[in-house]
Amino acid sequence: MTSNDALLDTRLEDLAGLLGKGGLLTAAEDMERYRVDWPGYRGALPLAVARPATTQQVADVVGYCHRHDIPLVPQGGHSGLVGGALPDAETPELVLSLERLATIRDVDPINFTMSVDAGCVLQSIKDAAAEADCDFPLSLGAQGSCQIGGNISTNAGGLNVLRYGMMRQLVLGLEVVLPDGRIYNGMKALHKNNTGYDLKQLFIGAEGTLGVVTGAVLKLSPRAQTTRSALLACPDVDAVLGLYALARRRCCDLLTAFELVPRTCLELALEAAPDLRDPLETPSPVYVLMEVAASGPIDLDTMIEGLFEQGLEAGLLSDGVLAGSDAQAESLWRIREAMLEGQRNRGEHLRTDVALPISSLGEFHARASQEILALSPEATIIAYGHIGDGNLHFNILPPPGLETEARTTLLHELEERLFEIVTEFDGSISAEHGIGRFKQAAFLERLSEPEFDLMRGLKYLLDPRSLLSPGRILPRPGD
Repeated sequence: MTSNDALLDTRLEDLAGLLGKGGLLTAAEDMERYRVDWPGYRGALPLAVARPATTQQVADVVGYCHRHDIPLVPQGGHSGLVGGALPDAETPELVLSLERLATIRDVDPINFTMSVDAGCVLQSIKDAAAEADCDFPLSLGAQGSCQIGGNISTNAGGLNVLRYGMMRQLVLGLEVVLPDGRIYNGMKALHKNNTGYDLKQLFIGAEGTLGVVTGAVLKLSPRAQTTRSALLACPDVDAVLGLYALARRRCCDLLTAFELVPRTCLELALEAAPDLRDPLETPSPVYVLMEVAASGPIDLDTMIEGLFEQGLEAGLLSDGVLAGSDAQAESLWRIREAMLEGQRNRGEHLRTDVALPISSLGEFHARASQEILALSPEATIIAYGHIGDGNLHFNILPPPGLETEARTTLLHELEERLFEIVTEFDGSISAEHGIGRFKQAAFLERLSEPEFDLMRGLKYLLDPRSLLSPGRILPRPGD
């Protein structure tokens, strides 16, 4: 045994003592699931996996790592898409799993707030809100496994952003362990608080690089008494945009979701979930999956039927189906979930998460599709997303039969060209997934000098030795 091995053993023994029985995993077979995320990306085997059960234990572990120069990465529900929470392959890291911090601390249906631990699974938060006749509106395909701390750290978006905003708009207070182990307690359930800098905003969307979120005060909404879902067939993306503008005016602030679903995505969903049925008799190039919800006595059926009629008259849609029951609505929204599984089943492909001004989506879609197919005529474009907030997931399936190296090279070339087009439209290369490690190079290419200096300054102020999530978003010092 070398001196380094002996020192590591001592460090792990100390950490095990801080966490108690079952709090530190060191066996390779026990740590295996902490190095893999939902898309199948794999990280290196970590130094160990710390599983604190309280905020104080998180602070103890982070403080210990700070004193002994141990890099660590916080980890939630393994549903990230940019490699930000996977242990690094070059520098061994400690994984800090928040899975045991899973207590819903308080639900206040009068203040419309909920206080939770960071390790609470999103679905459990939504269920607890519903029990109090409230709603926590964040809606994601991964809500059965993703944790709220990860949602906060990545500023998650999802299906309902057009009505309720991103995660940033749903957080009233935060509890955060700073990189040196101190605890910032900002767990105030205030809807108005204008005292100095809004410090919680530093940590929302920071992807675990500035602190470890351990608790949050969330903003709830009244629970909808009536919800209606519909699938509408449209001739093209420009018609979808016209229909969206009409829906925003006709449905006012009751419109909660407005999703673009191309025919290719619908077919992927039917392939992945054979029990699903094609909702309409005649195939259409694109569809809109929309939802309208009200917490008061409003006639949503008449509202949507009026939208149908106006859309038909204007040539914006050709057909549609309005769900007549909760089961039918669930079947429509299963299309949105199953098409993700369908993509995953096709193997390695390009996932992107771009944002454009809503009015530019049609022109961008046409231009990007033309140029991508010029570079790879046999590729399959799967461009879907959240029309109401300008977030398009412009994904690309490579031609079948490519060798691994050729496929990886092609996907990289396609991503570079797609991001160039996004930049020309003054868009963003990441609407909701974050930067992590996978998008860092493209992110840094587009970062101005003042932006880089401000971000680097914040990182240095809070974590001068870059021990917390090193190499995510920003490069390590010296890289």
